[in-house]
Amino acid sequence: MFETWVFFIFGAVLLASGVLVVTARNPVHGVLFLVLAFFTAAAIWLLLRAEFLAITLVVVYVGAVMVLFLFVVMMLDINLERVREGFWRNLPLALVVGGIMVVEMVLILGNRIFGTAPAQTPAGYSNTKALGRVLYTQYAFAFEIAAVLLLVAIIAAIALTLRKRKDSRYQDPAGQVRVRRQDRVRLVSMKAETEK
Repeated sequence: MFETWVFFIFGAVLLASGVLVVTARNPVHGVLFLVLAFFTAAAIWLLLRAEFLAITLVVVYVGAVMVLFLFVVMMLDINLERVREGFWRNLPLALVVGGIMVVEMVLILGNRIFGTAPAQTPAGYSNTKALGRVLYTQYAFAFEIAAVLLLVAIIAAIALTLRKRKDSRYQDPAGQVRVRRQDRVRLVSMKAETEK
């Protein structure tokens, strides 16, 4: 009973923060409400005993992606009037997509309530251990291919965005190691100046 009430509280916070993400007038506030939505979704996943997914959501999305979004939104000069113009124009499509998602959730929850009961897990069950066992045995080849594709994508992104500027100054460590004293220091013989 207590878990049900906690689920409803987190669900209400998640719905409210999701609505505030869309309706927030300030983009920074929208990003912060999205961070709250991610934390609340992670808490709901903890209630459903999906610890690995909850930790992954917090570490990957809140810890990396949302911080990047927050920095981008704060550094860009966003024209708020142009951002607000598209809200009413895109509202019908958003309502259709939201309606489809609601129907899917009702079908999933209806099957769980009126269908068969989910299998009970044993006392020492760990979904992280079970996920790792399946991922590194049955899907090991697919996992390695995905890792290689991500590595290639990272290298390609760096190669595409790397630009050498002529006006930028940089150090050449190889040239610094090869330098000799005669190349850097020059002794000049000057006449001594005397005060008159």
